[in-house]
Amino acid sequence: MTDTPDEKSTAIDESELAKKLVATDTVTQEADAPDVEAAEAEAADAEPTVGAEHADAAAATAPERKRIDWARVAAFGLLPALALILALTAGWLKYVDNSASNDRNARDETVQVARDSTIALLSYQPDKVEKQLTDARSLLTGDFKGQYTDLITNVVIPGAVQKQISAVATVPRAASVSVGADKAVVLVFVNQTVVVGGDAPTSTASSVRVQLDKVDGKWLISKFAPV
Repeated sequence: MTDTPDEKSTAIDESELAKKLVATDTVTQEADAPDVEAAEAEAADAEPTVGAEHADAAAATAPERKRIDWARVAAFGLLPALALILALTAGWLKYVDNSASNDRNARDETVQVARDSTIALLSYQPDKVEKQLTDARSLLTGDFKGQYTDLITNVVIPGAVQKQISAVATVPRAASVSVGADKAVVLVFVNQTVVVGGDAPTSTASSVRVQLDKVDGKWLISKFAPV
């Protein structure tokens, strides 16, 4: 069966109309559809990036963390070391102070012993001379003790008794020359006044280098040399 001209025209018109409708619907959909790229761009501009916020926060807190780390280093490293140094220094100063104090005490002690012993060796009365000078021997040690014993026994005691001699010694000054654990030297300045019978007193001044040895915890004169 052959289409008539009117039927062909009608088919063509319907076909064209369908095409136009499809084209119009496509354009409408494209116009109505949201622009995805534009939306994404707007979202990126409108909302802050979470990663950027964390980066900014980390950058802001980084110096603070560094300071906290240094504080811990100081607390757990530097301060204990400093405390140890201070403790050692205090111990050393205490040791030095104790040593200096011990030296001062030893000097004071030996000076006093030299002063008192010198007075005892050189002072006597005619009626007490034997006891006084014999007792003084306990202040001596070594060879000097034997020499002193010979002198007082053979010369001083007999002469004092026979001629009524008295002697009084004083020590106006004494100074430590050296001091050690068991030896010390003291310079002693001596004034001695001697009276023979009824004669006028005579005075002499001299200086003596006294060496002391420590024997059984006691300082004793081991040398007595005029200088």
